[in-house]
Amino acid sequence: MNAALVADALSKSFTTGAVRTDVLRDLSIEIAAGELTLVSGPSGCGKSTLLAILSGLLRPDGGRAFALGQDLARLRPAELERFRLHHTGFVFQGFNLFPALSALEQVMLPLGYLGLDDAIARRRAADALAEVGLGSRLQLKPAELSGGEKQRVAIARALAKEPQLLFADEPTSALDAANGQIVIDTLHRIARTHGATVLCVSHDPRLVGHADRVLAMEDGRILADRRTGAPMPA
Repeated sequence: MNAALVADALSKSFTTGAVRTDVLRDLSIEIAAGELTLVSGPSGCGKSTLLAILSGLLRPDGGRAFALGQDLARLRPAELERFRLHHTGFVFQGFNLFPALSALEQVMLPLGYLGLDDAIARRRAADALAEVGLGSRLQLKPAELSGGEKQRVAIARALAKEPQLLFADEPTSALDAANGQIVIDTLHRIARTHGATVLCVSHDPRLVGHADRVLAMEDGRILADRRTGAPMPA
């Protein structure tokens, strides 16, 4: 299996009271490494559910999800947690930063769980912040950063783990156009320069031209799959 991420006939539904909603319907897709793949579509179409299943945060009702050749359903909870720790990074809409920590401390935090000593963690965190253009902002706390800078700290935090898989859920929805473009170009660059698999879900139409591949979703299915020929960010 050469694809980094594989969805094989995935189905998922949620029940609220007496109402059952089918969110994914027999969905199959393969996603390659070294690219930024964007899953676009309206709110409620199932794109965030697809990301959650492919990242191991959620189990499907039917079908199978593979990540780096691993059948995620076959991993015990502790194995799945270890897999996510060592192989995945996450970027969310809400930044998820700690108010009392500096940018450098935010990025160092998950590296401690990987068992890195402070000196190595500090160096790797500083390198990741420099890569996203925040090398001069290491000591600033979230209150001193703009929204775009906060999101770049969150990207650096994921990048410092050197993940093979990077998942981004609505990473630009809280940002203006200029900062949104910086964020998506940064994710694109990470895919190309680090050979990472970057899977981004968003209903933001501004991102379509910045991805290598765009999967358009609606009502739990992939309606269109196209390559954009997006240029490498400068």
